[in-house]
Amino acid sequence: MDSILVTGNGPLSGEIPIAGAKNACLTLMPATLLSEEPLTLTNAPRLSDIRTMTLLLQSLGAEVTAMNAGKVLAMSSHALTSQRAEYDIVRKMRASILVLGPLLARYGYAEVSLPGGCAIGARPVDLHLKAMEAMGAEMDLRDGYVHAKAPAGGLKGGVVDFPFVSVGATENALMAATLAKGTTVLKNAAREPEIVDLAHCLQKMGAQISGEGTSTIEVQGVERLGGATHSVVTDRIELGTYMLAPAICGGEVTCLGGRIDLLEAFCERLDAAGVSVEETDKGLKVARKNARVKAVDVVTEPFPGFPTDLQAQMMALMCTADGKAVLEEKIFENRFMHAPELIRMGASIDVHGGTATVTGVERLKGAPVMATDLRASVSLILAGLAAEGETIVNRVYHLDRGYENVEDKLSALGARIERVAGQ
Repeated sequence: MDSILVTGNGPLSGEIPIAGAKNACLTLMPATLLSEEPLTLTNAPRLSDIRTMTLLLQSLGAEVTAMNAGKVLAMSSHALTSQRAEYDIVRKMRASILVLGPLLARYGYAEVSLPGGCAIGARPVDLHLKAMEAMGAEMDLRDGYVHAKAPAGGLKGGVVDFPFVSVGATENALMAATLAKGTTVLKNAAREPEIVDLAHCLQKMGAQISGEGTSTIEVQGVERLGGATHSVVTDRIELGTYMLAPAICGGEVTCLGGRIDLLEAFCERLDAAGVSVEETDKGLKVARKNARVKAVDVVTEPFPGFPTDLQAQMMALMCTADGKAVLEEKIFENRFMHAPELIRMGASIDVHGGTATVTGVERLKGAPVMATDLRASVSLILAGLAAEGETIVNRVYHLDRGYENVEDKLSALGARIERVAGQ
């Protein structure tokens, strides 16, 4: 397996391009299953998860062609050959469950293997299944597969009241509802920018959707959807990750295409820590105000709150902050697996259940560490940028699921970072 070698090298400076959102693109791609007409996505990120979703769609008979060095995905589902999403592909990525709603809505039947992905908690699919049941589907879970069957005449509009906010279940229900007969109301729906982006794409395809970006989304089902061309929204998690690089190392970096409205809660925490974030015509210009950031508390929450996918990276920043910070994880259990690795680098972290207390130290020291999941991978790289000596981050196959060309992007800012090929 490849590793990433990072050597602390002082302040960073320059501009860094931010890719299209992985989580948005992984949701937009299954939308092709809703129509016989072509769907083209521009500003697509070039990541292993995108390739996995490509393989999954192709296994169903969809045509997916990557163009412009992978930044454009041309898709067509005019002649699907299967409604069964096989375990061998689905096990690699939790987003695979998002083919369930589109297949069920268009064909009235779907078989989808229970998904895999990062080991950051159970993340059950029961909310996805209950949403389909609210539209009249019969769900049967057996042999490791979800067997879903729509009633005669197809899915029917209904009220889906989520007991807690779920991005994936909202996305699945939203896609299914576009072809359901009648009106579907999604209550306690997720409000993330990726949800809004999906709604805008579906609207271009002819869907009748209102309320996206709020906790109540209403969908008036239509007979059929057409094709569209849609640009994937900026990846707010990649954006936040690279905003933390100058916060940790010092210097000034402009994140191209960045917008504060994508990360308001995160930007508020950075400001409280002593990090300047300025919106320009190019993107977001980020700089540390003082020699050392101040410790700030963080509570992860659904959008518009602080993103769980930036918690690990924020912990890396707090490791050398002045004072004591408390980070509370309210979205996923078991998401502090990066803490022991940061401790190997000299961090002072005390974890109790869903709360981590970080007491800032003057300087981290380079060490061999192991990546446990996608966001943990990049948090260790960020810590290594500001550490004394060399840090080798092992098991970085997670990294390629969510960040494209991370070594090249950070090297362009002056970081000393390189990929070491596995044996």
